[in-house]
Order: sequence, then C-alpha cells, then structure tokens
Amino acid sequence: METAITRSNLPASMPNVTPEGNLARYLDEIRRFPMLSAEEEYSLAKNWRDKGDIEAAHKLVTSHLRLVAKIAMGYRGYGLPLGELIAEGNLGMMHAVKRFEPEKGFRLSTYAMWWIRASIQEYILRSWSLVKIGTTAAQKKLFFNLRRIKGQIKAIEDGDLSPEQVERIADELNVPHDEVVSMNRRMAGGDHSLNATIGDDGETSEWQDWLVDERETQDTRFEDAEEYDARRKLMLESMKDLNEREVAIIQARRLNEAPETLEELSQKFGISRERVRQIEARAFEKLQLSVRQKAEELRLIEA
Repeated sequence: METAITRSNLPASMPNVTPEGNLARYLDEIRRFPMLSAEEEYSLAKNWRDKGDIEAAHKLVTSHLRLVAKIAMGYRGYGLPLGELIAEGNLGMMHAVKRFEPEKGFRLSTYAMWWIRASIQEYILRSWSLVKIGTTAAQKKLFFNLRRIKGQIKAIEDGDLSPEQVERIADELNVPHDEVVSMNRRMAGGDHSLNATIGDDGETSEWQDWLVDERETQDTRFEDAEEYDARRKLMLESMKDLNEREVAIIQARRLNEAPETLEELSQKFGISRERVRQIEARAFEKLQLSVRQKAEELRLIEA
C-alpha cells in the first residue's frame, strides 16, 4: 500500500506557515535546512520510494522549502497573503516528492517547480472571484500574465488599454483581442452582488435575473478537464526523456511565467547564447516527438 506524504505524518520539525505574524520567523527557520547534493538526493528519493521512509521524504521536502518560498514570492501581485501562497506551494512540493523518480536523471528541484507553481496557481484561481477570472484556457493565461505584461509596457495604472496595447498583449499571449479587453476590465473592477436590485417605480428585479448562462455544459467541461489532464500527464511523462540541462532550459524558456533570456541562461550554464538556443530547439523537438508518440500509443490521436 502506497504511503502518502501529508503534514500529519511528516516529522514535527516541519515548520508551520501562518499568513501574518510568523512569516518572518518561518523564512528565517527554513534557512537552517541544508541543501542536498545530487548523491544525497538520489539516496533519499530511493529510500522514500522503495521503503516508504518518511524521514527521507521529510529531508527532501525541507531542503526545498527555500525554492517554494522563492516561487511563491513571484505571485505576490494577486492580493493574497504570502504565507498562504507558501503553504500551498509546500503542498505542491510534497506531491512532487511523492511522484519523483530519481532514475530519470534530473534533479528534484527541476521536477518540483511545475508542481509548486501548479498548486499556487490553483489556489489563486480558487481564491479570486470566478466572475473575474473565467474558466477557459485563454482566460487563465491572461489572468496569470496580464499584470506582468502591463508592467512591461508601463500600463499598470491605466484603465482601459489602448488598441495598440491590446494588440501587443494579444499577440504575445496568443489570445483573442476581446479576451484581453474583457479580462483587463474584470481585474480592474470590484465585485458586485448578483442580488443587487435594479429598476424603480415598484418594478424591481435582481441583476442575476437578467444574466444569460453562456457557460459550457457540464459534459463539455468534463471533456475539457479530461483532455487537459491527459495533456499534462503526457507532458510530464515526455519531460522524463530529456536530460537535466534540457529540462531546465525548456522550463526556463517555455514554461516559466517570466521566461529567462538566452543571455541569462548562457551565464547560468557557462555556454554561449547560440548553444542555449540550439539545446532549446533540440529539446523542444524531442519533447514534441515524445508527446506525439505517447499520444499515439494511448490512441489519443491517429498514427
């Protein structure tokens, strides 16, 4: 029977995150957990996976708490307490440890980044008004990137965007222009009660009485969720075919909320920008091929 990693079965030394007063102490406390060498990480991961060693899982989680905090700090612009974002990121870290396969050759931190971000983003989506964020893939992409791009084009304090700004954002995110305008207005405006009354002269009704339900049907949403889950699993499985450096470059260039430049990666890996570009292109081709092959094997697409 598979052992689950939860806060209840991790050792008591796992620090607690609270949204307010204890956050500074928490950030100081996690610095005392040592970083792991590749050999230590591999050994601990094997002990956890093969023997269900909770102490090994604890060391894997706590050695990456600084990574979780760093990622969580990148989501401070959504109006939620940093402590809550860190707590959700820690849950993602636990999921990553549970599913980590050390034989694949890449480090846990590379694999865990996706789980940490996914947990934090899901929490933000649950916490924000559903009226503001919507449910489609384009709306979610806009929700998590609109503020960043508005900052880049110095439009944070603007109300409605200019046509040129809308076009630039739509092109960069590959979403429809009207979705950009709509999301910008949703995120700028406050929530309003659907039970607010409208009308006068004794003829009153509520706002919700005038709303038309244009949402997808439950069947369609279920199918979309299944398709998204299948694609995510294919991507994670295909990433295992890449080596550690390829995974890191693909993550930095194509999966991160704020992609790193070729120059930044060339300095990080001690290689030229052109070499980074070549590795990225080769890794992306391998990833596409692997995803397609696995999709064909599962008969998700025709061979």
